[in-house]
Amino acid sequence: MSDSRTAPYAALVLRLVLGALFLAHAGLKLFVFTPAGTAGFFGSLGLPGWLAYVTIAWEFVGGAALILGIWPRLVAIALIPVLVGAIATVHGPAGFFFTNPKGGWEFLGLWIAGLFALALIGDGPMALKPTSARSAI
Repeated sequence: MSDSRTAPYAALVLRLVLGALFLAHAGLKLFVFTPAGTAGFFGSLGLPGWLAYVTIAWEFVGGAALILGIWPRLVAIALIPVLVGAIATVHGPAGFFFTNPKGGWEFLGLWIAGLFALALIGDGPMALKPTSARSAI
């Protein structure tokens, strides 16, 4: 049974934390690895280099949308493929634990669960553009 008084704030906390994580991830690719370096890494995985730029934008825009509360439930679902792609290409073959060399997929699995939970719980308070009931899960 959920506490209807506090559940919306749980959604807000999830939204803010998940959004901040995506902004941090995009920032890592922009400022530490650089877009060109990230594109080179994607290329080394057999992926097209341009996909790195799409991923950086997806993470940045998605993270900002979660924090601001712009269609959060839909954005949460839309961000899951980025993480599934990271599991399929890098972290999955490294095993489960994130402490493994090349980092396993445990953190990304938790991140996916958080996004899915947010999509199920709802937008939370202070959403600038709440997800309409028609487009919600």
